[in-house]
Amino acid sequence: QVQLVESGGGSVQAGGSLRLSCAASGRSFSTYTTGWFRQAPGKEREFVAAIRWSGGSTYYTDSVKGRFTISKDNAKNTVYLQMNSLKREDTAVYYCAAVSLGRARGSMTEENNYDYWGQGTQVTVSS
Repeated sequence: QVQLVESGGGSVQAGGSLRLSCAASGRSFSTYTTGWFRQAPGKEREFVAAIRWSGGSTYYTDSVKGRFTISKDNAKNTVYLQMNSLKREDTAVYYCAAVSLGRARGSMTEENNYDYWGQGTQVTVSS
C-alpha cells in the first residue's frame, strides 16, 4: 500500500508560479506511474498531468501545456507539479494519484486507472 500526501498549495496572483509536491510512503515510486488531477467548485475532477513509471513519457491536458511540468524523484519518493504562468482558471483542489506498473488498467488520463490518491491541496489564483 502507498500513502500520498500533497503539499505546496496556496494563494498566488495570476502569472505567478507554484510547485506542488506529492510525497509517497510505503513503497518506492520507481515502478509507479503517477498523475495529477484537479477539481474546481461545481465541476468534475479532470486530468492535469501524468508521468510513466520510467519517467520517459509525460502527458498533459491541453490547457496546461507549456505552463505545467510534471516530474518525479525516485530517491525522494516524490512527484512534483511545477506550475508557471498561473491563470484564474487553474484554481482548484489538486490531487496526486499513483498506480503500480503491474496494476495499470487504463489510460493515464482517467481516474479509474489509479489505485492511490492523496487528500488534495488547494490552489487559488487571483487577479
